[in-house]
Amino acid sequence: MMMDSGILIQMIFRWLHFVFGILWIGHLYFFNFVNATFQSRLDAPTKQKVVPELMPRALWWFRWGAMVTFLTGYLMIYWRYWVSSDAGMTGFMASSYGQWISLGATFGTIMWFNVWFVIWPIQKGVIKAVAAGEKPDAAKVERARKASKLNTFLSIPLLFSMGAASHFPVSGWLWQVIVVALGFLIAQTFYKLAPKVGKLN
Repeated sequence: MMMDSGILIQMIFRWLHFVFGILWIGHLYFFNFVNATFQSRLDAPTKQKVVPELMPRALWWFRWGAMVTFLTGYLMIYWRYWVSSDAGMTGFMASSYGQWISLGATFGTIMWFNVWFVIWPIQKGVIKAVAAGEKPDAAKVERARKASKLNTFLSIPLLFSMGAASHFPVSGWLWQVIVVALGFLIAQTFYKLAPKVGKLN
């Protein structure tokens, strides 16, 4: 049986989008829900050993996971609405698929920007400072922390939006507001739990 080449290309984009998205968001949650508490409990000499070994590796997977997820997401939209059909933006926004994907893509773009142009540049300086036994710039560290926290909050409604595009054929701004509110509530709950979990008892 012959397969339409457009379907195969879309599936490859989607597969890569899923794999690298898991890589990206998995590291985001690791940084915010595991590593932040762990790092806060290390003394300076231990940080000087751990940070230069752990963070460059983790941030490599984190930022390139973000990049491939970002690119494949937009490639899927482009292929579906401009290559496989001539629907364009009119057809895209006329469907519940397009409206959910638009919400997810907006959040994903903000998150991708934060990774590449806020978090990563600041973290490079932090890693160098810690490796040299110096104290990182507190204002920059706080800026990176806030960007990472924003990404965490945006990620949960983003994930709903991606699933809703194909599996929740209703749309409208009210549904999107509800999803964002619930997503933020879940993220806040995770932040409250993060310092408390992981004990053996």
